[in-house]
Amino acid sequence: MADITPQTVTGELVTLRDYWRYAISRFNAAELGFGHGTTTAGDDAAFLLLDSLDLPIDTLDPFLDARLLPHERQLLAERIDLRVTSRKPSSYITNHAYIQGVRFFVDERVIVPRSHIGEILFSEYLGEHGSSFLPDPFSVESAVDICTGSGCLAVLAAKFFPHATVDATDLSSDALDVARINVNDHEVAEQVSLFEGDLFAPLAGRTYDLIITNPPYVDHEAMAGFPAEHRAEPAMAHDGGADGLDLVRRILDDAGSYLNPQGGMLCEIGSGREILEEEYPHLDFFWVETAQSQDAVFWITAEALGVA
Repeated sequence: MADITPQTVTGELVTLRDYWRYAISRFNAAELGFGHGTTTAGDDAAFLLLDSLDLPIDTLDPFLDARLLPHERQLLAERIDLRVTSRKPSSYITNHAYIQGVRFFVDERVIVPRSHIGEILFSEYLGEHGSSFLPDPFSVESAVDICTGSGCLAVLAAKFFPHATVDATDLSSDALDVARINVNDHEVAEQVSLFEGDLFAPLAGRTYDLIITNPPYVDHEAMAGFPAEHRAEPAMAHDGGADGLDLVRRILDDAGSYLNPQGGMLCEIGSGREILEEEYPHLDFFWVETAQSQDAVFWITAEALGVA
């Protein structure tokens, strides 16, 4: 396997099925890490191949036996080899990541987006009976995304809250450059404003109907054990301090000053529920269940945060 080059591969492999099988074998042999929207070698290989060919990433079967053109074979062989040799997440290789089927541009300047909050917004607002706890989407006039990264949640907020102005902040100017690409690509530039700064710092005097935030929340022990794929991402996008909750605490302590009455905050925190509930026993957290977790995201109202 180590002696096989992209050039020799393209002479032997013809169909998408050939490249999928080959990629799975290479990924397993290299013991790659996953967790950027995929959890297995098969799923990661499918994403890399389909997205590289601009095919729907969740529809592999109809294309498996399609014969590929020479330039397509070359592209796939090179990207399979790059995935193995660089151990970069596949999203960095294709420059795309998806939240509930919505495509976003990404590169090494931002973490690969995989927030539970995207799933929550889709399930709450596209569900049969509407949201059980979030405000009516047409009543939201202002929203903010703290630690926006690639800007994906700010873009989704603009789509789900059509009457809202949406602000988004990040400490990284590089991340905001990527966010600007996504804001423009999704044609929400008139609705979304980007601010560089530390959490709420650039927003003095502003208040919102809704705060959305997916801050860094990985603890130092977990970061020390990261596979190469996770180490390829910006460390500051993961680093939540010794127990992972440094930024979550700061956001929680300040959020009330930036919320309108009847508003609230949706915050992703990873695995820190017990710590947070012990430190803030007076706060009424509503923990939101997702496909992957029952307590990685909480909703808290402005009233619970002391907003009169």
